[in-house]
Amino acid sequence: MSMGSTTRRWMQAGCWLLLGLTSLAQAQTRAWLDRQQISDTEAVTLNIESDAGGAPDYAPLRADFDLSAQTSSRQMQWGNGGTRSRNLYAVVLSPRRSGTLQIPALQVGANRTAPLLLQVAASAPVGTGTSATLPGNAAVFMETEVDDATPYVQQSVGVVVRLYYASQLVSGELVLDTPDGASLQRVGEDRSEVREVNGRRYNMVERRFLLIPERSGPLQLPAAQFNGRTAGGFFDDMFGGDGRLRASAPARTLQVQPQPANAPQPWLPLHDLRLRYTAAPSSGRAGEAATVVVEATAQGATRAQFPELPTLDVGADAQVFAEPAQFDETFTGSTPQLKMTRRYSIVPRNAGSLRVPGPRMPWWDVKAGAPRMATLPDLTLTVAAGGTGGAAPPVPLDTTSALPGEAPASNALPLADAPSSARPWGWIAAAITFAVLWLLTLWWGWRRTGRRGAEPRTAPVAVAGVPLATVSRAELRRALESQGLDEIIALLASMGGVQGLEALLGRLADPAQREALLAMQRVRWAGQGGDVAAARQALRRAFHDGPHWRATAVAENNGLAPLYPSGP
Repeated sequence: MSMGSTTRRWMQAGCWLLLGLTSLAQAQTRAWLDRQQISDTEAVTLNIESDAGGAPDYAPLRADFDLSAQTSSRQMQWGNGGTRSRNLYAVVLSPRRSGTLQIPALQVGANRTAPLLLQVAASAPVGTGTSATLPGNAAVFMETEVDDATPYVQQSVGVVVRLYYASQLVSGELVLDTPDGASLQRVGEDRSEVREVNGRRYNMVERRFLLIPERSGPLQLPAAQFNGRTAGGFFDDMFGGDGRLRASAPARTLQVQPQPANAPQPWLPLHDLRLRYTAAPSSGRAGEAATVVVEATAQGATRAQFPELPTLDVGADAQVFAEPAQFDETFTGSTPQLKMTRRYSIVPRNAGSLRVPGPRMPWWDVKAGAPRMATLPDLTLTVAAGGTGGAAPPVPLDTTSALPGEAPASNALPLADAPSSARPWGWIAAAITFAVLWLLTLWWGWRRTGRRGAEPRTAPVAVAGVPLATVSRAELRRALESQGLDEIIALLASMGGVQGLEALLGRLADPAQREALLAMQRVRWAGQGGDVAAARQALRRAFHDGPHWRATAVAENNGLAPLYPSGP
């Protein structure tokens, strides 16, 4: 063996050893936290960097933490004549308890991370903390509460700032600045009450805000600040106090998550969404409107970001007219809540069975981190044939069914031809005499009634056997504010003892009330082009003091004997 070959073999062995050491050095895995100290209401991000294959096993973390916003990425680096691949992982940890918590060693492929320690400070709730953890002996202090410490982009986050003060305030100002990368809006009015903290009574003022993050990543919510002045007292006069009060709440850091790739569109992050029918008919009539009312209750949404309820799609079997939605915005604890109500009028075209598909709304569950679908069951209406809406036209005699050469059929009796020369003068004179006597009888009855001085009575009279309904003004007002046009017409018609819109218009004496009903009818059939709210407002103004009926005289005693006397 020559000297050159031996040297060559040693060099090859050294290269293989160096390559093995390089590979061992590269197969490193490390983990770190973005902070080492937080409160139990905050979240921290755990970062992991590894050159080995395989994702981290986060199962050991679930004993002390809630996990959210898991992300991963890969980086490629060129150097030393080769390439290097690095995998980066991140997960947001929300502690379940306070104290010193250990981040255990996590398995990443064939490697393991080193354990870490995290200090979690306890934030005692109001009324249960001690003077060391809660400034219960201070003259004034503040606290800030958010309903979600790890929200998504464009999610509505409720922020509540509470001010506690033990002295009477003369003036004061509470300020919460808008953070970078988000919008902040004050919602509603301040709420005040008296609370006891550490055995001392405090006046508490609660102010609510709506925070909407605009980008993902850490979001720093500034500290709320209060500057005020008290009315002063004995100790202020003795020791020269100026009565000024200052306080601030701790700043909060929120970890904003990006919009998930599998999120439904339009993007609607919510805590909860529920749909229900408040009016769901099971039958109807062709050509007449049936009313369906849908209510949506969304936890964690505002009117500005909530989409409209979908229109009921019934195809060509019916027409659907949707009224503008009604909104009610409130707060449940520190979370905004929206209630939307929308009314639909469905007019079937034909008799039979009509299927109305239930509305469906996709949304994103921010608690579970998963897409959801809010649905309502389909409705099936049994549609009866519609009426003609009036009296049937007279049927002419059929003159087309006679055979050729025959005279048309007739219902007239065959009468003998009267003699043309003789006229019944006696019968004519008797008829004239009877007519004169009948007119004299009417005149005598009118004179007798005038002498008695009886006044005619005017009262609503039932028409065509329809009973009169007694309806209070409050019931009529509720119907005009919340019910549909068909229900309002039915209620007014029952008050007037008639049936249908035409008969109701004939009974009303006020032209403004008749015009308001007709305007509401025109707007409803106009679809999207009509202003339903304005028409309903005009209807309420016209009937604010009840319907004005035409005076109908009740039959009076005219002194004549009844034509058909009643039995005993």
